[in-house]
Amino acid sequence: MNIAQRLDRLPLIPAHWSILMATGIGWMFDAMDVGLVSFVMPALQKDWNLLPTELGLIGSLGMIGMAIGAAVSGSLADRWGRRTVILFTLVLFGLATGLAGLATGLTMMLVARFLVGLGLGGELPVASTLVSELSPASVRGRMVVLLESFWAWGWIIAALVSYLLIPQYGWRIAFLIGVAPALFAAYMRKIIPESPRFLQQVGRYEEADAIVSRLEQAAGIKTEVKDTGTDLVKEKKFPLAELWSDSLRRRTLTLWILWLGINFGYYGFVTWIPTLLVGKGFLIIKSLQYVLIMTLAQLPGYFSAAYLIEVIGRKAVLIIYLTGTAVAAYFFGQSSTVIQIMIWGCFLYFFSLGAWGAVYAYTPENYPTRARGTGSGWAAAVGRVGAIAAPYLVGFIYQSLGKENGYISVFVMLTAVFAVTALVVLILGVETLEKPLEE
Repeated sequence: MNIAQRLDRLPLIPAHWSILMATGIGWMFDAMDVGLVSFVMPALQKDWNLLPTELGLIGSLGMIGMAIGAAVSGSLADRWGRRTVILFTLVLFGLATGLAGLATGLTMMLVARFLVGLGLGGELPVASTLVSELSPASVRGRMVVLLESFWAWGWIIAALVSYLLIPQYGWRIAFLIGVAPALFAAYMRKIIPESPRFLQQVGRYEEADAIVSRLEQAAGIKTEVKDTGTDLVKEKKFPLAELWSDSLRRRTLTLWILWLGINFGYYGFVTWIPTLLVGKGFLIIKSLQYVLIMTLAQLPGYFSAAYLIEVIGRKAVLIIYLTGTAVAAYFFGQSSTVIQIMIWGCFLYFFSLGAWGAVYAYTPENYPTRARGTGSGWAAAVGRVGAIAAPYLVGFIYQSLGKENGYISVFVMLTAVFAVTALVVLILGVETLEKPLEE
């Protein structure tokens, strides 16, 4: 029985939950940082007299950093390990967020947000890969969606910080609080192990065996005859071009389009909603209050997706939740009263974040261990192209067409993006439910 089989047969034990919690808190800090930018933008626009296109640049530069970070970290994770990359990226984006809080002008802010993006983009795909590789096969998808659910808590914290502190102390305090991930990395280093699948893949079999043996001992399972690990160490490097080999081409194409679409759609609305609501005549404090309520809808979105993903499969969950996001985006754009905005805004956050949870569960399952970091990282990197373009394009449309027509047009565009993405998954997507990670 090899390392992968031993990991897959394990029951859920406290060690799995500890790993999920520690990795999830890091994930939460990622979300908090992204959320802080969204909530800071109205105050920053007022303080620095920024145009909508300049605000869009702040979001887009961060996404450029995320694209580069995702691409580089995926390859590094396949070479140096998942744990090492996660810890480094936490320190990087935590310190860079503090730098953003000290920014004296737009240029310094853009540099800081680019550095933050490098760390954020690097941490997310590698963290989901680690949790996926350490989780038992029977609950692997659910565990990754639960990991993604920490994104909601990050946004809720960002909304609370912004709502309670920005009106009284200004926007800088929000970014300075964002230094916390750098401190948390020291604690996380003691909690999370390296992926045994990765260790075996690179020839460090004794380390892999030691980690799995500890998990088996905690689960009360007797360690069975083990392989030497030599059968999986024949090829340590994975060429990027192989993502487009006959066996992986369809999966890679599907994932790149999926990541591109959900990034464009999600960051198109989430970066701008507080500012767009201010443009509709709401005070900044009211705008932040409304978005805080909407973010609470993310939690049932995640938990429902976490349940359904092991029942109806990854592909079905993606199609349902992406379609639901498209419908919610359209009606949110048509809303004119507070009640309408709140109802469709909650649906928008519910479905979009449920879809995100499924994306992170689905992506690493499409690649073998030797390619998982690279494949997941490059899918995330390509997706960030959408995240780069969306904040700037939304700002351009909003500025060009005016507040009323621009608002409606933005959400019509986002509706189309989510709908097309759902269609691509329907036609090209491969179901991965209950399939071993090595297939």
